[in-house]
Amino acid sequence: MAKASDIKNGNILRFNGELVQVEEFLHRTPGNLRAFYQARMRNVKTGKLVEYRFRVDEEVEICRVETSDYQYLYEDGEFLVVMDNTTYEQFNIPTALFGKSVKFLKEGMNVIIAFESDEPIMAQTPSHVELEVTYSEPAVKGDTSTNALKYATVETGVEIKVPMFINQGDKVKIDTRTGEYIERVK
Repeated sequence: MAKASDIKNGNILRFNGELVQVEEFLHRTPGNLRAFYQARMRNVKTGKLVEYRFRVDEEVEICRVETSDYQYLYEDGEFLVVMDNTTYEQFNIPTALFGKSVKFLKEGMNVIIAFESDEPIMAQTPSHVELEVTYSEPAVKGDTSTNALKYATVETGVEIKVPMFINQGDKVKIDTRTGEYIERVK
């Protein structure tokens, strides 16, 4: 057990039986009251925001979280199978941990996964991926006067908006957090 004064932004705590990540941690000393720590924390599993005031001498449990790179192999029902790049050990990670960016994952891509005592608690895809366009409507002449966009399907089956000059077979760079087109890759 650690004291509240040992907490730092980004730490994972076991708070009321749940795992939470500290987003903001401030020391407050109001006029004639005792000093305290104001913490804003996000539940790792549900994403719910929690605010709490810790006394300076209050004991907290800071969890030991191990983060490492893994290679995405394939999808197996509600799980994604990933492999440790150093030990070649395979793990089943719940698809829900990846959020909306899971639709941009392609076999062989590297992902980051955080474990807390053999339980996966966070998963993160690369912030940008390069995918090939498998289908797009041909551009109509005269449609390029403004920065017009059209729909295109990439190799993972996701439909995104791309500029008119993107054709079938082109590789595009996509931001996995927003699902937006960034640039054409040569």
